[in-house]
Order: sequence, then structure tokens, then C-alpha cells
Amino acid sequence: MNFKTLGIVVAVAAVVGAIAYNAGSKQTEVATSTPVATQTPTMPQASSAVQSTPGQLLPPSAGNTAPPGHGAYDRFTHFNVGNRNVKSIHADGETVWIGTSGGVVEYAIGSGEHVQHSVDSDALLSNGVFHVSKIGERLAVGTYGGGMSLYDRENRRWQNYNIPEGLGDQFVYDVLTAKNGDVWVATWSGANLIRKGELDNPDAWQIFTVNNTNEGLANDWVYGVDEGVNGDIWLATEGGLSLYRDGKWSKWNHESGLGAKYESVKDDIKFTNDPGTASKHHARQKVEQGLEDVDIAFNPNYIISMVVDNDGNVWCGTWGAGLSVFDGQNWKTYTQTDGLPANHIFMLHKDKHGSIWAGTSNGLAKFNGEGKGFTVKTTRDGLFSDNVFSMSEADDGSVWLGSFGGVTLFRDFEY
Repeated sequence: MNFKTLGIVVAVAAVVGAIAYNAGSKQTEVATSTPVATQTPTMPQASSAVQSTPGQLLPPSAGNTAPPGHGAYDRFTHFNVGNRNVKSIHADGETVWIGTSGGVVEYAIGSGEHVQHSVDSDALLSNGVFHVSKIGERLAVGTYGGGMSLYDRENRRWQNYNIPEGLGDQFVYDVLTAKNGDVWVATWSGANLIRKGELDNPDAWQIFTVNNTNEGLANDWVYGVDEGVNGDIWLATEGGLSLYRDGKWSKWNHESGLGAKYESVKDDIKFTNDPGTASKHHARQKVEQGLEDVDIAFNPNYIISMVVDNDGNVWCGTWGAGLSVFDGQNWKTYTQTDGLPANHIFMLHKDKHGSIWAGTSNGLAKFNGEGKGFTVKTTRDGLFSDNVFSMSEADDGSVWLGSFGGVTLFRDFEY
């Protein structure tokens, strides 16, 4: 395991605990899922009765007792993906693509049939999947260590893009197709811009790093990218937030207002696993921020998740420093004191109504507006697990949520 992989493992394990990023399945699975009307929404437990291939989508056993105060169970179904993370979900018409740390699951909403795409089915170069979305008509998959893979579903053909093709790094965390047709790829070693999305044209590829942007890119580990107003491109990094506008760069970090101060959140952080003790990369980050004496999971510059809302505000989920929003001039940060269930924000999602949802280490939270707090959903409301990594809305009105160990399908989601 190299230091990049170790850094990722430590970072997530510090919050959800003992999560393994394994290579994944040894075969391609085709199966039919039978939805279960009654489930107990608890953390997944090992079972000798049901053995699932890692990455395989299976419903859990039925007949368990609901906890007191729980709502109707017929609104949701749980799917078990084994000892795997579900870091990204993309609902696309009648298909839901589920990115796990054991490959990509292609799930047919109508029939329940699903196929797992993995290294051993000659689909991906790595089974660890961090991102799934679309570039044009092709599925785009960002992996841990295998670059970016594109899938032409009609022809059942995969095409892989890695460093030889111009990719900044083989670790890919996010992919965006901008309104002007440009494609942006967030990697461990900078951000790629592919003009007009011409991925097979070497001259269309460009890489932005801290060095070649004169430190306009806040950090080379780019964790997310989204488009704002007037073509603005916002990039979330481990060193803060960056903006690419008309060929010029700007950046903001904790000193500028990103994230809560340590003193205001330290008593709420229960995770004592310190990534700085296991990775030179994370140790260097702590020194640069003057956090050498902090031995818990806290890094206010580390933007794990990001989304731009309909008004152009940029929402940034941090590693232990809460949820920050930037209007282009001023920062505002929300923490557990304001009603967030946790200060580690794994995922941010803008729903079809324009509302902002935060997937945290202790539940899913909807921002209700300034001064109105958050609406929080946990396992008691149907979540498979209280750590929420991904969210997607399907055309049929269903909502899909991914966590460690499984997926929740809400047929009647309460917005």
C-alpha cells in the first residue's frame, strides 16, 4: 500500500472505523433483487445465512422489529454491498450506477437485475470507485489508482484514461462537464481541463497544479469540482477552496474564513485516530496549519465535499470543522451547535428543489435556511447507516443514499 492509499484509508477510517478498501470481486454478477418491505435500519452485521460477493447488491433479511418511533417501513429498501463503501451514486433514467470500493454496480430499477463491473470483468483498472457520473452518453468512473474509465453502454465497451493520456494522477475524485462542453477532472495531483471534452485529442488536455498556477490552486489534492455562475469553476482541495474565472485563479482557506475554529468544535469530535501519525502527507498538512498539537480528526482546510447552490453560493464540507458556505465575499460556518448531526461532512447534494443536503458521519442533514437549522435523518428514519457518502435522485422520484456496507432506496422520500 503506498502513502496515497494509506492516506485515504486513514482519513475515512478515522470516522467510520475499520473500513477496508479491498480490491473487490473476483467475478461479474448478474442477479435479481427482491425488495423487502420490512427491515431493521441498523449497521450491517455479519451473517452466516447470507453470503454476498463483495460489491453484489443484495437485500437483507426480513422480519426484524422496528425501533420505537420509527416511521413506515414500506417507504424504503436496503441493499447490502458487503464490506464496501458506496462513495458515489448516479441515477440515470431506468438505471442506477452505484460506485463502491469493489467496483461499479449497474442496477435496473424496473427489474432489479444488476451487473457488477470490475477489474476482473475487464472493465476497470481499479475496483476502488470514488465517482460515477456521465460525460455525454458515456458513464464516467473515477477510481483509486486506476485513473478514469468511460463506459459506452450501447456497445458494452470500456475505455480507460490514465497518466499516459494526460491525466494528472491515477487517483480520480470528481468529474464535471461544464456548460461550455469543457471537462474537468479532480485528481490527487492537480485538476485536469479537457477543452470541449475532446478526451482523445492530446492537445485538448491541460493540467493545473499549485506550481503552474502560482499557488492559485490551493492544494494539488483536488477533491471536488463544480460550476458556478457565469462559467466560474470552483475546486475543493485539501488546502482550501479555489476559483478559476476567465483564466485567473483565486483561493481561500481557514485563515480566510473556511471552517470552524478548533476550540469551538474540539469537544464534539470523538474520533481520536490522527491521520498525521500514519501518513507523511497528512503530517505535513498539520505542520503547515500549525496543528501539530491536535491529535484528533480535525483539518479545517480539508474540503471533503462541495456543491454550488442555485444562488451561486459555494458549500464546503470539511474534515471536522463543519459546513461552510461562501457567497463570494463572506463565509458562514455551521456546526453541531447549529443543528448539524456531525462536523465531518462526507457528501453535499443539491436536490431537485434546490435544497442542500449534507451527508455526515452521524446522519443526513437538510439545511432549512438561515436561522432555521437542519432536518436530520438517521437509521431510525430508514438509512442503512448513519455515515452517508452519496445521494442521487432518480427520474421515478426515488432517492438513493450510499454509505459503508449498503444502499438505501427511498421510494417516498420526505424532502
